Amino acid sequence: MDQRFPKIAEQLLLIERELRVQGWWDEVSPSAQALSSVEPFSVDTLDFEQWLQWIFLPRMKLILEQDLPLPNASGIQEMAEMVFAARDVQGRDRQLQVLLKEFDQLISASR
Repeated sequence: MDQRFPKIAEQLLLIERELRVQGWWDEVSPSAQALSSVEPFSVDTLDFEQWLQWIFLPRMKLILEQDLPLPNASGIQEMAEMVFAARDVQGRDRQLQVLLKEFDQLISASR
C-alpha cells in the first residue's frame, strides 16, 4: 500500500464534508448520460461540484480500496480556480480550493 493512502483518504473525507457544508452535495445522481461524459472534468454535462461528488470522489475511493496506483499528477485545484473565478460564490469556495490544493500536493508528494 502506498504510504500516502491514509492521508489521501482523510483529505477525500474533508472534501466531501466541505461540499456538504456549502450545500453543494446532491442527493440525486445525475443521469447516466451526464456521468458518461468523456470531456475532462465532465465540463459538458456536470457542474464542477457534481464532478467532484459523482466522478472524482468515487474513483479515488476505488483506487484506495483496491490498492491501485495513484495518479502521477493532479490539477484539480487549478480547475477549481478557473470554475470559481467565473462564478459569484462570494468566497464560499476558498476552503474547498485549499482542500483541493492539499490533495494535489499529496498526489505529487514522494512515495
